[in-house]
Amino acid sequence: MIEVKIRKVGNSSVMTLSTEMLALLDAKEGDTLYAVRTDDGGLKLMTENPELQAALAAAEAVMDENRDLLQALA
Repeated sequence: MIEVKIRKVGNSSVMTLSTEMLALLDAKEGDTLYAVRTDDGGLKLMTENPELQAALAAAEAVMDENRDLLQALA
């Protein structure tokens, strides 16, 4: 567990991520992080857009199901 403090900067509240946290997330300065609410009410920080990942998984499933048809069309 890594403790993080929230502080005020102008009209915003910010959370500074340590180098250790960035390494765990495989993120760097300038990257976008996505905060996703979990079933237990917590938040999960992700470097991948979960909506995009779901759409890509659905597209891959359709392509797998229709591989022969898609090859014939190509």
